[in-house]
Amino acid sequence: MKAFGSYNPIVLIIYFFSILLISMFIVNPVMLILAFGGGICYCSIMEQPKDFFHNLLFYIPLFLMIAVTNPLFSHNGVTPLFFLNGNPVTLEAILYGLNIAVMLIAVMYWFKCYNQIMTSEKILFLFGKIIPKLSLILSAALRFVPLFKIQIKKVHKAQKAMGLYSSNSYIDKLRSSMRVFSAIVMWSIENAVDTGDSMKARGYGLKGRSHFSMFPFTWKDGILVIFIGVFMIILAVGIIFKTTAFFFYPRITELSTTPLAWIVYFVYGILCFLPFIIEIKENLKWKYYVSKI
Repeated sequence: MKAFGSYNPIVLIIYFFSILLISMFIVNPVMLILAFGGGICYCSIMEQPKDFFHNLLFYIPLFLMIAVTNPLFSHNGVTPLFFLNGNPVTLEAILYGLNIAVMLIAVMYWFKCYNQIMTSEKILFLFGKIIPKLSLILSAALRFVPLFKIQIKKVHKAQKAMGLYSSNSYIDKLRSSMRVFSAIVMWSIENAVDTGDSMKARGYGLKGRSHFSMFPFTWKDGILVIFIGVFMIILAVGIIFKTTAFFFYPRITELSTTPLAWIVYFVYGILCFLPFIIEIKENLKWKYYVSKI
């Protein structure tokens, strides 16, 4: 299901830029938890359940490592809980480490969703006229990542069928891995040269060249852009008036509970869970139409 990905790339890049901009530069725990939850929910519906739970085996240890590392190296704060090798481990450092871990994992999940939604065609559509060479490099890089994985499996299986992995020696395994890596590097260079020659033969980047677009800007895109714009204005007002301001050092401040703060939290929550809501709505609509057949 990629109902949200069917919107115009201009709308999508504005949305992801807005979410990531706030997630990376806001320390407010409520807003970070909302970004964290929205990213996980959207990623869970975009991936297969097996892949989603398999990726948790990477994110959970990473989360714990980030959360534990901060209080071990940072001893700021006025509330010491215990002493480790003569250094105080403070409550502020522990909570700040948890907050940073939530922020980093949330940003990683949103970038993961971005990579699945923003395909090479959409990047070429956005930047093909402005910066054609850079957009070609970016789209080729994004396209080569999944191709690398497929090609590595093909080369590995082919060399395994030739008996190159029959030995249990670590040296032989290292040589075989280097052989696979060498083949993949040569394949990627040839593929890049072929792609560049093909694009050059088609007149890519020349002045006056017409562009075919598969992404028309519809009224739904306009409504969503207005929706995101209004919400970002509300969030900007909350940030300007320091409604979302929060500090861990030297003492943990209280979360703002003013009416404007609740409006900001609600608006940001809707913004973070917007793709998840759209995907669920389209899924329910699809099941309803299927049931009517």
